[in-house]
Amino acid sequence: MTKKKTSSKKPAIAMFEESIQELESLVEQMEHGQLSLDETLQHFERGVKLTGLCQKALEQAEQRVQTLQAKAELSVQNAEEE
Repeated sequence: MTKKKTSSKKPAIAMFEESIQELESLVEQMEHGQLSLDETLQHFERGVKLTGLCQKALEQAEQRVQTLQAKAELSVQNAEEE
């Protein structure tokens, strides 16, 4: 199994696409049934970690969207008051 080290320097949002691609690769390898039990468990463990990274990235993206929406609403309100 080739593990990709996830850099803690990159924000979770930037890691999302890489994590999804790696997850897809791990699932594909596991579905083929050519792995030993130990390799399968290692893939599963890595998948759990990647899923956590993806969840964190989605939460950060959601926060950004909410912030942008709030700014847009404030901008509209200010424009209406003028």
